[in-house]
Amino acid sequence: MENFAAPARPIVARMIEQAATAPQRAVAFQGAPGANSHIAALEAFPDCLPLPCFDFSDAIDAVRDGLADCAIIPIENSLHGRVADIHFLLPESGLTITGEHFLPIRYALMGLGPVSGVRDAMSHPQALGQCRHWLREHGIAPVSYPDTAGAAAMVVELGDPATAALAPPGAAKIYGLETLASDIADADHNTTRFVVLARAGHPPVGDGPFMTTLIFKVKNVPAALYKAMGGFATNGVNMTKLESYQQGGTFAATEFYCDIEGRPGDANVDRALEELGFHTKSMRVLGAYPRARARG
Repeated sequence: MENFAAPARPIVARMIEQAATAPQRAVAFQGAPGANSHIAALEAFPDCLPLPCFDFSDAIDAVRDGLADCAIIPIENSLHGRVADIHFLLPESGLTITGEHFLPIRYALMGLGPVSGVRDAMSHPQALGQCRHWLREHGIAPVSYPDTAGAAAMVVELGDPATAALAPPGAAKIYGLETLASDIADADHNTTRFVVLARAGHPPVGDGPFMTTLIFKVKNVPAALYKAMGGFATNGVNMTKLESYQQGGTFAATEFYCDIEGRPGDANVDRALEELGFHTKSMRVLGAYPRARARG
């Protein structure tokens, strides 16, 4: 609680109190009230009790400790790429991906005014990156902060007209700021993909079609990745995402995060995963869940 800027704390306290009355309806999200993750939680679960958490680990802990039924976490943005290192956070969390949600992102510059006097814009690094051209054109320097709506609360706390916040438009009303500029992202298609995380065994909601997310580690031999991918091609399984990442400071890009269409239980997916297991050192399914949007 003390990590949030002072103007946000009473709102956060009320939301935590409300969520505690019905944890089965609580959805944990990272950020202060008014953040994009808050908006995503309400869109994905209209009847939920949003539970604000200061960082991603806190949101995961809230689910693991039974304070929330699930968490909604941003993992990638159409303009600025990866958001949360889900392949680091999720495998050790004991949680499962049970859903996904796509949120169109809109940003406004908000502050104590006027816009001509703004020298700095405070926000999450993702938001700053998504609006970097607009900020550069207006001579406004980016200042990193853990979340967008939290930056709006911090601007109120600082009380300096030279420092504004870059946040979802609704945050201006929540924290009593003036909207200085609207729709300032660098592209109209700006969209963030969120995943829903729940305790293991939590059944996915929906009839499909489905997506499956997995992580795997290839063997340290020539053509290891080529061989590992072969089963998806021969069994007609569409892979929509493949990212390499490093563990343990080895600088060996041998671990991968992967999204595929379909789910375990589908004959072609089962055959592809069986072949993947033969060519890898380890493989783990992080979740199978209804597809929210067709790829391609």
